[in-house]
Amino acid sequence: MAEAIALIDYGAGNLHSVYNALNAAGAGHVAVTSDPHIVRGAKRIVLPGVGSFKACMKGLDAIPDLVEALEERVIDDGVPFLGICVGMQLLATRGLEHGETMGLGWIPGEVKPIERTDPAIKVPHMGWNDVVHAHHGDGSELIEEGEAYFLHSYHFAAENGRDIAAMTDHGGGLVAAVARDNMLGVQFHPEKSQRYGIALLERFLEWMP
Repeated sequence: MAEAIALIDYGAGNLHSVYNALNAAGAGHVAVTSDPHIVRGAKRIVLPGVGSFKACMKGLDAIPDLVEALEERVIDDGVPFLGICVGMQLLATRGLEHGETMGLGWIPGEVKPIERTDPAIKVPHMGWNDVVHAHHGDGSELIEEGEAYFLHSYHFAAENGRDIAAMTDHGGGLVAAVARDNMLGVQFHPEKSQRYGIALLERFLEWMP
C-alpha cells in the first residue's frame, strides 16, 4: 500500500501546485486534508502556506484538534515533516506580521519583516535566488545548493544557528531553510522551483530521520 502523505488544507496554501509537485516527485498517495484523524495516520506531513503569518495561524487554529494532531504526529511520533513558505514560518515561536501572533513554537525564533538596507533591494523578495547550504543540524542533508523560487516579505530569524539549514542573500543574509530532528522548513517554493524543487521533494519522500 502506498505511503500516506497528509497535505494540510487549512485555507492558506497553494495546494494544487504542491499536490502536483509531490506526485511528480513520486509520492504514492497524497491526502489533501484538514481531518485530524487522517493526520494522525499519515506517514509524512506537508504544511504549505501562502499569505500572512497571522492569517495562516488563524486558519490552522480554527480547525478543531488539527494543531493537536500535528503535534502528536510530528513532535511525539517523529514522522517526517515539511513546511513550505509560511508553513515553514509557522514553526517559529511568534510572527510579527499585522501584530504579534504566536506560532507553533517547534523551532525557536521569530518571523520579522525583511529590512530594506539598500534602496535597490526590493521587498517582497521575489524570484529566483541562490540556496546556500549551512551544514547545520538534523535534516540539513536534504538541502542541496542551487537556485529556488522565493516570494516573501517576512523572514525567519532562528534563535539557534544549528536550526538553520540554508541561507540566501537579498541585501543581506536571509534564512532559506530551517531543520530540526524530523522537521524541515523551506522559505522558497519547491513547487515553483522546477527541477531543483522536485529533487528536494524526492529526497523528502525518501527521508528517514
